[in-house]
Amino acid sequence: MKRAVGGWKLFEVVWLVLFTLIAVSFTFLSKDSFFGFTVFITGVLCVVLSAKGKLMSYVFGMYNTFGYAYLAYVNGLFGEVTLNLMFFVPMNVAGFYMWKKNFQSGKLSMRQMELKGMFLALAVCIVGSLLLGFSLSFISGQNSPYIDAITTVLSIVATILMVRRFKEQWLVYIVLNMFTVLLWVIRTLEGSGEGLLMIVMWSAYLINAAYGYYNWNKGAKEALA
Repeated sequence: MKRAVGGWKLFEVVWLVLFTLIAVSFTFLSKDSFFGFTVFITGVLCVVLSAKGKLMSYVFGMYNTFGYAYLAYVNGLFGEVTLNLMFFVPMNVAGFYMWKKNFQSGKLSMRQMELKGMFLALAVCIVGSLLLGFSLSFISGQNSPYIDAITTVLSIVATILMVRRFKEQWLVYIVLNMFTVLLWVIRTLEGSGEGLLMIVMWSAYLINAAYGYYNWNKGAKEALA
């Protein structure tokens, strides 16, 4: 891929500008709040910078974590609320510290999981989603308990892999983003005012996850060379 200004690839610049314009358009068309827009744009910046292995991803990620937790709360997605406040906030701090320790010549050192670790992560995702979904189904006002549970558990696993710098985080994020888009499609059909913007945001994350895997796969191979 051709490079643009400051080491950014042309695809990355086009991708970021495109989804920023989409976010602005949806903000006006759906009469969404400026707050909703800031959640969208900080989320996009966070995942783009994560795919590039940049520390600033954690700075934008912290704002997005609090903002998304609020939107999830008003939409009755309590698993998402708990996940963001009780897990992502401390993990943002831990991730920043651990990434900073593993920069070599200005680049983040990326890793590849062993097969045993991949099977363990898969088992945690399946069992955890079933148990959490069953628990959430008993909460009054909870919407889509099992899909909410899947996105919650996958988010936890992906974040742990991200903090530990494993390229396989992006495979988990691809599945996670697919389910989260579905979650917000359901909420939109049920009348959520923020639903359309969240669908666009998580669709952006899905595209970025595919690119993130491509980029980190190269980085992990370089680290092993």
